[in-house]
Amino acid sequence: MAQSRDGGNPFAESGELDNPFQDPAVIQHRPSPQYATLDVYNPFETREVSCPAYEPPVPAPLPPPSAPSLQPSRKLSPSEPKNYGSYSTQASAAAATAELVKKQEELNRKAEELDRRERELQHAALGSTTRQNNWPPLPSFCPVQPCFFQDISMEIPQEFQKTVSTMYYLWICSTLTLLLNFLACLASFCVDTDNGSGFGLSLLWALLFTPCSFVCWYRPMYKAFRSDSSFNFFVFFFIFFAQDVLFVLQAIGIPGWGFSGWISALVVLKINTAVAILMLLVALLFTGVAVLGVVMLKRIHSLYRRTGASFQKAQQEFAAGVFSNPAVRTAAASAAAGAAEGAFRGP
Repeated sequence: MAQSRDGGNPFAESGELDNPFQDPAVIQHRPSPQYATLDVYNPFETREVSCPAYEPPVPAPLPPPSAPSLQPSRKLSPSEPKNYGSYSTQASAAAATAELVKKQEELNRKAEELDRRERELQHAALGSTTRQNNWPPLPSFCPVQPCFFQDISMEIPQEFQKTVSTMYYLWICSTLTLLLNFLACLASFCVDTDNGSGFGLSLLWALLFTPCSFVCWYRPMYKAFRSDSSFNFFVFFFIFFAQDVLFVLQAIGIPGWGFSGWISALVVLKINTAVAILMLLVALLFTGVAVLGVVMLKRIHSLYRRTGASFQKAQQEFAAGVFSNPAVRTAAASAAAGAAEGAFRGP
């Protein structure tokens, strides 16, 4: 085999194109300042290599939104209640809540009743001498002292306190109306001297009905609710029914009876307008008192029927009250002794 001109170099004749070390793919991987290898790396050589600029990481792509449902969501109207569960669940929860509220009210009522009874026992332990009368509320310098003891919050059960308070305000309204009736009759007498009898009777009614109404129907009603007394209930019903009839007559206002009712006001309207307006105001008050009296009579009668009171119980209370009176017992004993003595003596 013939040798080449360059002394056996197989790549001498082929030139740069046939030299495999001149291949661009090999040349680009030769050692360079940018790509240092272990052979050419000098740790003492200083190179100024600029750090690459900071690039924030690319955020991860969000998951694709789910496909909307085919059925559009229905918006609730402001008045439509939200559905928090089945109807049976809601009904049972509401029933349980109502039952708890009812039991809580009953417990509160029993607690108030126990407090009231405890106060009563405390007052009874102190003795009747220490419990001073407080009604009517008179000043200490007045020669007349209070005649009754009244404390609705202490002596009346909780469920009846509102009724007793309403009756007390009704008595106050009737008393104030009688005073205004006296003033209206006085004004009517001033403009027409023929109304002298009405003026005198108005003064009599104001002085007579004010204490009598308190003693005859308010105090029996108060004692009936305080001690659940059937006898006092019957006394109240009998007298307050007559009082309601009187309220109606006062509202009508028959001339000459001393009541500034509707008829009397219309008669005075022909004489003096100002006095007639005052009398019409009194007639309106009499009408309101009469209506409220009828309503309260019906309400107390319904409460009376729920308390278990009866006519037989009223008779028993009356008999017990009569025979417990020392004066009655003394008179009965004297009568029995006299009768026995006469029987022994004979004819």
